[in-house]
Amino acid sequence: MGQRTSKSDVADQGALPHIRFSASEEGPPRYSTHQFDTSGQRQDFAHLELPPTIVVSDLDGRASERRDSRQELRRSSIYSTIDLVPQLELYANSLQGRQSRGRPSLETLRRAFDVDDSGVSGVEVTDSGHDESQSPKEEKGPVRFGWVTGVMMRCMLNIWGVILFLRLSWITSQAGILLTWLIILLSVVVTSVTALSVSAIATNGRVSSGGAYFMISRTLGPEMGGPIGVVFSFANALACALNTVGFAETIRDLLQEFDIVMVDQTNDVRIVGVITVTVLLLISVAGMEWESKTQIVFFLVLMVAFTNYFVGTLIPASPEKKAKGIFNYRSEIFISNLLPDWRGPDGSFFKIFAIFFPSAIGILSGANISGDLKDPATAIPKGTLMAIFWTTVSYLAVSVTIGSCVVRDASGRLNDSLTGNVSDSCDTLGCSLGWNFTECIQSQSCEFGLANSTKVLGQVSGFYYLTTAGVIAASLSSALSFLVSAPKVFQCLCRDNIYPYIGFFAKGYGKNDEPLRAYLLCYFIALAFILIAELNIIAALISNFFLCSYALINFSCFHASITNSPGWRPSFHYYSKWTALFGAVISVVLMLLLTWWAALSTFCIIFFLLGYVAYSKPKVNWGTSVQAGTYNMALSYSVSLSGVEDHVKNFRPQCLVLTGPPNQRPALVDFVGSFTKHISLMICGDILMEQDRQTRPQNATDCLVKWLNKRKVRSFYAPFTADNLRSGARHLLQASGLGKLKPNTLVLGFKTNWRESSSESLEDYISTIYDTFDSNYCLCILRMMDGLDISDQFDCEVNEGFEPDDPAENNDHHSPERGSDAVDAVSDGKPNEQIKTVFQNDQGKKTIDVYWIADDGGLTLLVPYLLTRRKRWRQCKVRVFISGDEHSMEEGRKEMISLLKRFRLDFHDVIVMTDSEKAPLTKNVSRFEDTVTPFRLKDEQQDDTLPQELRQRSPGKISDKELEAFRLKSERKVRLNEIIRRNSQNTALILVSLPVPQSDCPSALYMAWLDTLTCGLHCPTVLIRGNQQNVLTFYCQ
Repeated sequence: MGQRTSKSDVADQGALPHIRFSASEEGPPRYSTHQFDTSGQRQDFAHLELPPTIVVSDLDGRASERRDSRQELRRSSIYSTIDLVPQLELYANSLQGRQSRGRPSLETLRRAFDVDDSGVSGVEVTDSGHDESQSPKEEKGPVRFGWVTGVMMRCMLNIWGVILFLRLSWITSQAGILLTWLIILLSVVVTSVTALSVSAIATNGRVSSGGAYFMISRTLGPEMGGPIGVVFSFANALACALNTVGFAETIRDLLQEFDIVMVDQTNDVRIVGVITVTVLLLISVAGMEWESKTQIVFFLVLMVAFTNYFVGTLIPASPEKKAKGIFNYRSEIFISNLLPDWRGPDGSFFKIFAIFFPSAIGILSGANISGDLKDPATAIPKGTLMAIFWTTVSYLAVSVTIGSCVVRDASGRLNDSLTGNVSDSCDTLGCSLGWNFTECIQSQSCEFGLANSTKVLGQVSGFYYLTTAGVIAASLSSALSFLVSAPKVFQCLCRDNIYPYIGFFAKGYGKNDEPLRAYLLCYFIALAFILIAELNIIAALISNFFLCSYALINFSCFHASITNSPGWRPSFHYYSKWTALFGAVISVVLMLLLTWWAALSTFCIIFFLLGYVAYSKPKVNWGTSVQAGTYNMALSYSVSLSGVEDHVKNFRPQCLVLTGPPNQRPALVDFVGSFTKHISLMICGDILMEQDRQTRPQNATDCLVKWLNKRKVRSFYAPFTADNLRSGARHLLQASGLGKLKPNTLVLGFKTNWRESSSESLEDYISTIYDTFDSNYCLCILRMMDGLDISDQFDCEVNEGFEPDDPAENNDHHSPERGSDAVDAVSDGKPNEQIKTVFQNDQGKKTIDVYWIADDGGLTLLVPYLLTRRKRWRQCKVRVFISGDEHSMEEGRKEMISLLKRFRLDFHDVIVMTDSEKAPLTKNVSRFEDTVTPFRLKDEQQDDTLPQELRQRSPGKISDKELEAFRLKSERKVRLNEIIRRNSQNTALILVSLPVPQSDCPSALYMAWLDTLTCGLHCPTVLIRGNQQNVLTFYCQ
């Protein structure tokens, strides 16, 4: 076992700690940080069949148990001493107070290692960096709340707002008891479904701080989470201002009852509001512990206010109360208040619902401080649902009791009593109760009763000012809760770096990581709207912001469920994806029904913020349900596409591009990307030799994929280890792709160093071309003469199609350092890593010349057409060159124009080459012969050997007989090159039909043909050949 000596051990070498060996004892065994000597116990390992768990503790075992954060756990499996058993540390990114652990890699497990004398090897014992001598006093941890004080109480305080005390009685008078219950239950349905969705999301893994933003962003991704984080934080800040103004208005009215006025009605609200929100800020800054104690005080005040109200309904009503329409429980009052009595401009169901629903927006108060909860996965579901249950009961109880005790209209005058004098004209409800309120009802001057007074609950209560204290406690608790929630959510948003310029507010302070800077921001926002003192329009926006959050939370739960992701495993099972979808839909409907203009404003804000995130693409990966849904859609479409037969109208050039590391061949990548982006499949194949794989950085694949993404190339990257180019290309041709998403075209770079390469390397390259045609693939070979050269950066040429070969004496393998240098250049983030090529330039009004020498099915025409659909190539004119006789030139030209029109190809000109059969110039023929001379066999090598034996003995070499047999074809290639150089010197791109190699054509001769065809051209040249199957059609079916 590895040993580590602490300072206390050095001081006391004589004290031996207690050592216990156990293979099956319960409880988490640990290594302590003290030194121990196992020399006397080494023999004990020999008779153990299981690798032992070694627990080393000091003499005081109870003290060791109290210091779990200082102890380490490393338990071996029965297979190997370095193969660990399952444990929590291996699945957590980091545990508080412990160092992060990682399981051994497969390479480590497969590597042979020496077993030491103790029989245990590879298990490292380390301490957590804390010694008793260094930290004799344990530091007090951050404050964490349970489900009662952290969630339930907080949500109940937020739901019990001023609407309960000041507006519920008026709502009951307007809608009646039955519809009031319906309004309450409809609101509860929305909040309960949302609470179930919140519970499911909160129990699907560890929930950090951030509340609704954290849940939505980690489920739907930053695109939806970012906008909600902004509007939800802002809505909480405005809600703080609204509740503060509600408190200030209550204080103003209370002062006016005592004839106290500071300035005037409006400025009194501002003064009280500013002082109040400042005090609330100081409470919040003092820490969550003080804030929680303050909320407990408010909760107790509200409990006293509720008790005061219900006791007041039982106390016999005095004449003063009866004059105000307050009687004890009466069946006739209950029956009369059972049905609605709509009055005024707000007298409709949905308008009353819009007034009541903001009281239900507090269900996320507990979730918003999820980072301060002991166990969010348990506290959020239990606390939120219990808060909804008890507040629902209280709202229903208050509405039915107030509707059973108070009439709708009352004058408040004691002389309206009918003490024995019943008038015949008295036919209202009050008449049966001994009071005549007919006069004020007819003149609509009643000042009391459910329909006229907002202070009915206080008037019914046993002591009026206790209800006022309840209103104060409700408004202050809600304001304090929103003031705490907004900075917590905004801090989490800032730390994710989704939006610029807000990282300043991400910093936390103290043991609870308090967002002091975000507190100040929320304070100034609330202060600004308190000073405005006109918040009716903002109140509508707040309700829509919260409803939008509910809709997205429900949709997050639905989407995560519908994607069937294996990672969606919430421990809370009492939810349904369909109820979550219903909650999302009903929330959007309510947004439009409550305030349509505010709903549209909310949608515009959300879409604007969403558009920014979608454009900026923040570098975060949270394993969202959107990713799972994308995978499901891709898998489903790929499988369904496999059952669809190919059709010529749907042909797309799906390219396998042998780029090597893509950043070494930017021109080749850009060329293929120019006609495949958003159209068809592109795969960058990288064939790695064995020595390359060993020296290749582990993050090479990720770096190269990032390079492609940064270059905005829509391509896959497929590295493949092989012995040589041909073997790797052959396997990639067979194995690349999935179903119908499979390459049908191979793209190579021209082998510019073919003259210096060994015969094996040249044979590999040509054999790859042979294999391509044998596999019925199309083929493109790109040659760049004067294109961008990146050899200064990567020590290679962009013109080459694959990794450059070294001379023959270096065994013809490309240098492994080149590939690693290219990858290192990307991983190091050098400023010149994205090198611009000619294919990224605007081509202007140049021409694209197509030399359609042989009919290959139309691929030679399809590629330039696809290029001209790009913005950079759109102004280019396409010229088609065909061979023909001079006497039938015009007829051939018209036939070709007619064919192009049938293909609906908007090409600009057709040119007939009537001189292609002429003999080439002598100097050009001589140059060709000089090119093949190094590859010709000597006379003594030829003898009378059969061509097959000769090819096996000297691969790639050209005999005199073969050179003579292919002389005519060679001269035609030379002649075609002369025509191309004469007509296409200043074009943007040249496409030439690729000659198909015959089986008896030597590799060197065929390579010389390709070199001759593209020799002396100063623009990109593509040798292209289809697979002799139609890729163009002029039929509709």
